[in-house]
Amino acid sequence: MNPGPVFSLIVALFFAIMVARALFRTVPQATVAVVTVFGKYHRIMREGLNFKLPWERLGYRLSLQNRALQLEFQAITQDQANVKFATMVLYAVAAAEEDAIKKAVFSFATAQEFQLALQRTIDGSIRQFVATTKQSDILGMRAEIVEHTKKNLDEVVLNWGYVVRDIQITDMTFDKEVIDSMARVVSSKNLLAAASNEGAALLVKRTKDAEAEAAYKTIGAEADRKAAALRGEGLALFRKNIAAGMKEAAESLKEAGVDNKFLLFLEYTDALKYVADHAQGKVIFMDNGATAPSRVVQGIYGMLSDTGTTSP
Repeated sequence: MNPGPVFSLIVALFFAIMVARALFRTVPQATVAVVTVFGKYHRIMREGLNFKLPWERLGYRLSLQNRALQLEFQAITQDQANVKFATMVLYAVAAAEEDAIKKAVFSFATAQEFQLALQRTIDGSIRQFVATTKQSDILGMRAEIVEHTKKNLDEVVLNWGYVVRDIQITDMTFDKEVIDSMARVVSSKNLLAAASNEGAALLVKRTKDAEAEAAYKTIGAEADRKAAALRGEGLALFRKNIAAGMKEAAESLKEAGVDNKFLLFLEYTDALKYVADHAQGKVIFMDNGATAPSRVVQGIYGMLSDTGTTSP
């Protein structure tokens, strides 16, 4: 078999492959390629298979996907407190149009230089905002910081062919001395609030105790007044009954022909008996002579005569 035609076929196939590689280029998804001719911008290649002339050169490949940049820097507040920021920036090419791609490719010599410019712009904007804010307020102003920074960035970055889609402040920390002082302030505020609550509770308790004591005394006084009135009524009724009983007894003795003085003597002896029963071990000296009853009766008549009462 003659090897000449086979060798010629192989050579032709080799040259065809080389020509195809020189004339065709593939561009990945979400990527564009910038074509230059003799160092000057010429056109853009989109995703997929593209035809390229031999004198055209693929100078740059630019991703249209979102990219993230992690930043860490420090800022000083209005009251000279040092704040450390950790920030995540999400950015991308402003648009897939030719003008935006040309700006994104040719605004900076390298992607690293663009990231450096972006970082310094964000640092400056956040430092500018923090410098007008006190450290006691800065922790609650993340949204305001992001809004201020993004407002300053939008126009600048758009001129570079990019757009900042999001800025997130992932962390804000102070120096240890500031953190310790803030902890002491919070602790003192908590102690003050606790003392105020305890004082208010004690005031309420004492007020309620005073009101209860006053109500108790009022109720007690009212009860004592009613009890005294009842005791007075009972004593008056008791004396009235005694008087009625003595009157009835005196009338009975009179009808029986017995001297009324005997009734007084009986009352006297009952009184002695009551005193003896309730002496509780005490020594009581009584007149116990032979003429003691007569003297007692005379004494009772003497008291009656002093009050204007006549003997029966």
